[in-house]
Amino acid sequence: MKNKTIIELRDISKNFGEQQVLRGINLDIYENEFLTLLGPSGCGKTTILRIIAGFEEPSNGQVLFNGENIAKLPPYKREVNTVFQKYALFPFLNVRDNVAFGLKLKGLDDDIINQRVDKMLTMVGLKGYEKRDVTRLSGGQQQRVAIARALINEPKVLLLDEPLGALDAKLRKGMQIELKKIQKEVGITFVFVTHDQEEALSMSDTIVVINDGVIQQIGSPMDIYNEPEKRFVAEFIGESNIVEGNMIRDCLVKFDGIEWECVDKGFKPNEEIEAVLRPEDMDVVDADKAKLTGKIVSKVFMGVHYEYLVETKYRKYKVHTTESYDIGKKIGLTIDPYDIQVMHIS
Repeated sequence: MKNKTIIELRDISKNFGEQQVLRGINLDIYENEFLTLLGPSGCGKTTILRIIAGFEEPSNGQVLFNGENIAKLPPYKREVNTVFQKYALFPFLNVRDNVAFGLKLKGLDDDIINQRVDKMLTMVGLKGYEKRDVTRLSGGQQQRVAIARALINEPKVLLLDEPLGALDAKLRKGMQIELKKIQKEVGITFVFVTHDQEEALSMSDTIVVINDGVIQQIGSPMDIYNEPEKRFVAEFIGESNIVEGNMIRDCLVKFDGIEWECVDKGFKPNEEIEAVLRPEDMDVVDADKAKLTGKIVSKVFMGVHYEYLVETKYRKYKVHTTESYDIGKKIGLTIDPYDIQVMHIS
C-alpha cells in the first residue's frame, strides 16, 4: 500500500515560445518515495523538476502540495530543496559554512546550527571535513556537501537534477548506493532526474518514463523492465529484440513463423502485436533442440557475458550468454513463456 500523496501534478503543460515541452502531465508523488524521472535529453524531465521547485511556472495545470495549489508560489516558500548537477556550492565558504548557509539565513542560534551541521555531515560521511575548502574536495565529496546543505533545512521533498552526471563510473555506482541509503535514513521523498537507465533501475521505488513531453509509463523498476507497455519503453530501458507478430489467442503468440506460448492475455484474436525478447532471456541450445535456429554472425566479449548477433531466417537477434561460441556456428534459441512480453502496437 502506498503512502500519502504529497505532490500531485494535474494536466501540466509547458510552452517555451512556440515549443511545447510538456503535454498534459499527470503524476502522483508519495511520501517517503524515491521517484525517478527517466528519459532522453530534451524529453521534459528537468522541466517537470523545475516546475515542482518553482523555478518554472506551468503554462497550464496545477501543482498540488498536500492538496494546496502552489503553481504560483515562489521557490523559497515551498517545502522542497534542490540538488543541482553542478552542485552550486559557494567556493568562498568551507564545508561547514556551505552546509550551515540556509540555517544562518533563518537566524538560528550557533549551538543549534552546529548540532544540525554535525548531524548532517555524519550522515553523509563527511565528519571531520568541516574546515575543508570545497574546491579541494572530490566530485563525490562535493555532491555530499550539496546534499547535506539541502537536507539540513528539513524539506518535505528533495529534488535531484542529474546529481551524479559529473562523476566517473565507479564513484557514480558508489554514490547511487549512498543516495538510496540517505533517502531511507531521512525518510523523505526524493525526486530524481536521470537519463541513465541502470541508475534508475537500481535506485528507484517508482520510475516515470518520459519522451517528447509525455509520460510513457509509470511503474516499479521490475514492471518497467519486464512489462514495457510501449515500444519506446522497451527500447529505452535495457536492450531488447522487438519483433512483429500476431496474438493467435490468449497465451499464444506467433512470430518468425513459429507459435510460442506466453502468459499475456487481453488481446483480440490474431491481433498484430510486438513481442519484446530480452537478450539475456534467450537461451542457446543445440540447433536440433529448438524451433528457432540461426547462425552466429558477430561476437563481442562484454566482461561478464558474450554478446552475440544471431541471424535466423527472418531477422537478427541479439543474445547474451556466458558461454563462448565461434562465429559461424549454427545454434538454437529457446524462450521461456514468462520471458516473452507482448505489447499492443504503439
